[in-house]
Amino acid sequence: MIKHLVIVGVGLIGGSFALDLKRQGLVERVTGIGRSRANLETALQLGVIDVIGRNLASAAANADLIMLAVPVGAMPAVFTELAPVLPPNCIVTDAGSTKQDVIAAARAGLGERVAQFVPGHPIAGAETNGAAAARIGLYVDKPLILTPLPENRAADVRLVESLWGACGARLARMEALLHDQVFAAVSHLPHLLAFALMDELASRPHAEIYFRYAGAGLRDATRIAGSHPEMWRDITLANREPLLDELDAMVEKLKSVRELVATRDGAALEEVFARARQARESWLQGKFNE
Repeated sequence: MIKHLVIVGVGLIGGSFALDLKRQGLVERVTGIGRSRANLETALQLGVIDVIGRNLASAAANADLIMLAVPVGAMPAVFTELAPVLPPNCIVTDAGSTKQDVIAAARAGLGERVAQFVPGHPIAGAETNGAAAARIGLYVDKPLILTPLPENRAADVRLVESLWGACGARLARMEALLHDQVFAAVSHLPHLLAFALMDELASRPHAEIYFRYAGAGLRDATRIAGSHPEMWRDITLANREPLLDELDAMVEKLKSVRELVATRDGAALEEVFARARQARESWLQGKFNE
């Protein structure tokens, strides 16, 4: 049971976490902190939070758990602000999409109190944001990855895992470097491709003609281009090195496909398409989870 939960950044991720814990009766009071008063008022009206915090210092004073659900670029300032007011028994966790940079920011900002920070990443994002996007059940059967620190108390890690488990998440632990390499490939690269494709089409002369006749193919391929620009700017720069490796690999793949198109090698193109289709079907059927 968490008596006082503080959510810093009350949007889809932080808000849904609060809603699930409230539904399970695992939290008594939720305080919301954020830059937008209007968004916090919406969160209060929707029952996502119970109190709008005046500032992080006052909210953290009697907190049992603090969830940081802000863009990863904002984490260093939050840790620095939190360090002098963090209660000794309060656990801090996060929902950042990158882990090495967040952990480095926590070490720099929290100093000796870094042991109270349990890094996490729920894999349940969407292109919607803000408190109005929060919903019960967002995390059901979705992966939740923790990248614990050597300094963490085992009991703190188990508590964070139990709370995410109560939200219905599938729990896993991973080393921070491997986490960032994996998500550069399966999350960050797809977002960059979607953003780049939409930006390319929109910048063309007579772009309206392209969009007038675009259908489900473009809509499905670029759905995630509706994601929050600030958040994805921060993720892209935070995970720069692994993402550059993935971009280089994708450029080479596109060059090889271009060569097949240029040489009219239909048989080889069909093989690429068939392998891709089979891989996607296996993934959607959960075969890679076995």
